[in-house]
Amino acid sequence: MTSPHDHDYDDNFVDSLGRSLRDLRISVTDRCNFRCQYCMPKEIFGPKFEFLRREEIMSFEEITRIAKLSANLGVTKFRLTGGEPLLRADIHKLVGKLHTIPDVEIALTTNGTLLKNYAQLLAESGLNRVTVSLDSLDDQTFRQMNDVDFPVETVLEGIEAADHFGLGPIKINAVVRDGVNDHTLLDLAEYFRGTSHIVRFIEYMDVGNSNGWILDEVLPSSHVLSRIGKVFPLEKLPSNYSGEVASRYRYKDGAGEIGLISSITAPFCGSCTRARLSADGKFFTCLFASNGTDILKEIRSGVTDRYLIEMLKSIWVRRDDQYSELRTKHTQLPPEEKKIEMSYIGG
Repeated sequence: MTSPHDHDYDDNFVDSLGRSLRDLRISVTDRCNFRCQYCMPKEIFGPKFEFLRREEIMSFEEITRIAKLSANLGVTKFRLTGGEPLLRADIHKLVGKLHTIPDVEIALTTNGTLLKNYAQLLAESGLNRVTVSLDSLDDQTFRQMNDVDFPVETVLEGIEAADHFGLGPIKINAVVRDGVNDHTLLDLAEYFRGTSHIVRFIEYMDVGNSNGWILDEVLPSSHVLSRIGKVFPLEKLPSNYSGEVASRYRYKDGAGEIGLISSITAPFCGSCTRARLSADGKFFTCLFASNGTDILKEIRSGVTDRYLIEMLKSIWVRRDDQYSELRTKHTQLPPEEKKIEMSYIGG
């Protein structure tokens, strides 16, 4: 079998700020069974909200075609996102197709509600790792944050199932909102201490336009580090790889590690190697983008792989996104343009 880099395409190209393309985040649906306030608040994503129609969404074959071409351009990791990706029927079949692409890691981010039902099938299809969004272990807080009264216990069962079927070490992502769930952070850290799983505390971000983001609800990662470190002393670890978004810290007693994702107080735009593909096939070069390039339209018009390769390269080499760094300098950017919602583009 040939390597994805055995070709005449250039996989060493960089964007205007010298960043390579290495990660492709693929949204497979814009639907979710949670209504978290920081992502899909009920007031906007209610019964009358118009989600994408079936014919507007990329087929597994279309996703796989784009994925193969991105591997030819240097991508080494696919991450399946949503919405909630496990709501997409037969998602394991897509994993199986992506698994045929050599030398690329396949990961999936989920809210964990359906994970215990699908963990075995996903693992057998070739999924390498899973990340679970879990904002609190306190059941009342968790139900309040997901806003559909879903119990935390089912998510924990999903994490156990994923671990059992070899999808670990599992990363647990917790979005921290000051005054909402910050009082439960230590519980979350303590629960996963002594395991191979890594809790990553994420600063509440101004993604999209509907999550009611205000700076006052951002608890800086430095505060999270201080709170946990006072009880369980921590020490800094080096990054696993260039472009890793989380700062790593390990417990000094050897009981594992945590991560801090500090998009607000310590943005990492300068090392960002990620592109995003929406469920309807639009290619975005930043989580905070206002618009993307319609790749699916080109595919359905019958263009060649060579055309698509050159198109993706031309998008990337023009890329100059550094939203978080600019926003930090000015606290908050003027709202001239609407940003894409996180539920549409994937986290």
